[in-house]
Amino acid sequence: MEGQEGTQQPHLVLSHKLFLLTHPDVQDIEKVNLREEVLASVKADDMAPLYEALTGNSLLDLDRSVLDSMRAKNEEELKKLDEKIADAEENLGESEVREAHLAKSLFFIRIGDKDRALEQLKVTESKTVAVGLKMDLVFHTLQLGFFYMDFDLISKSIEKAKNLFEEGGDWERKNRLKVYEGLYCMSTRNFKKAANLFLDSISTFTTYELFPYDTFIFYTVLTSIISLDRVSLKQKVVDAPEILTVIGKVPYLSDFLNSLYDCQYKSFFSAFAGLTEQIKLDRYLHPHFRYYMREVRTVVYSQFLESYKSVTIKAMANAFGVSVEFIDLELSRFIAAGKLHCKIDKVAGVLETNRPDSKNALYQATIKQGDFLLNRIQKLSRVIDL
Repeated sequence: MEGQEGTQQPHLVLSHKLFLLTHPDVQDIEKVNLREEVLASVKADDMAPLYEALTGNSLLDLDRSVLDSMRAKNEEELKKLDEKIADAEENLGESEVREAHLAKSLFFIRIGDKDRALEQLKVTESKTVAVGLKMDLVFHTLQLGFFYMDFDLISKSIEKAKNLFEEGGDWERKNRLKVYEGLYCMSTRNFKKAANLFLDSISTFTTYELFPYDTFIFYTVLTSIISLDRVSLKQKVVDAPEILTVIGKVPYLSDFLNSLYDCQYKSFFSAFAGLTEQIKLDRYLHPHFRYYMREVRTVVYSQFLESYKSVTIKAMANAFGVSVEFIDLELSRFIAAGKLHCKIDKVAGVLETNRPDSKNALYQATIKQGDFLLNRIQKLSRVIDL
């Protein structure tokens, strides 16, 4: 399960294929090919526990002879691993004992036995002294968590890793953890924190076991667009050399980013439409597809309206290359949801912006907090007088 530099962890490649197998938008002919690829991967690693689970969910057809063959190979390999552990405990040092237990942990991970893998990782940790090596075990646990999309396991593992860093730990592993945490935040709809973590990791990215670098840039741009203000987006994303060298490899992504910043709204909507399929078919972003689409539209509509005190609906529709009816319906929904600060004059066909006065809002907040503080002081004085 250990990813090599520049190579995505095979189990996470497999998890994406399994996700596509259950996706309603994937064509049946594609699913036939995916099913063959999944079965080939399962057979190659003798993943008997995972094969049983997949046949139970009807994602694969059960072949009893294939299952029996994989089980036999698993039992044979497990026996060898146990013998190696026994030999290390009797004849070798602590380092060799740890390595033997680690090999058994990786075996359970490889065959898709989650419970026994987690149990064996705990045993391996008990044999581990160095903080760096303990961190590596956490990364194995995190990869398991992302394979099964077990967010409770991921969250606890990230907290565990942070606690380990208080004991020590190198910068390379700390930077890797930022990407893992960023992926967790993105997967749980905390896009702002995900963007900050991804941006912090652009120049130090080594987490190829999770995804390729171009996928990392894809996630970074998507999360940044709905999280950063215009100035920060320019400094950290639009002009970032690391992003500029890769962004062209991802279809529509460059147009998506640059047309938004350059206020080329027709081009933006065209690129936006091109990206929707990629977002919808991403296992981490798919659950948040509708939410993300709304947030992006909020950003672009707000940016357009900031330039005007009032503007005709027709002018806005022309700017975005859509019909007046479409933009009218869109804006009505966003205004009702409190996402846009403007109102529609249907008779005149005009949009009037009513951006909140930030100074007035700050004044009101100060008054409110002051009243709260005075009430607390009065209550405290009564207690003291008693």
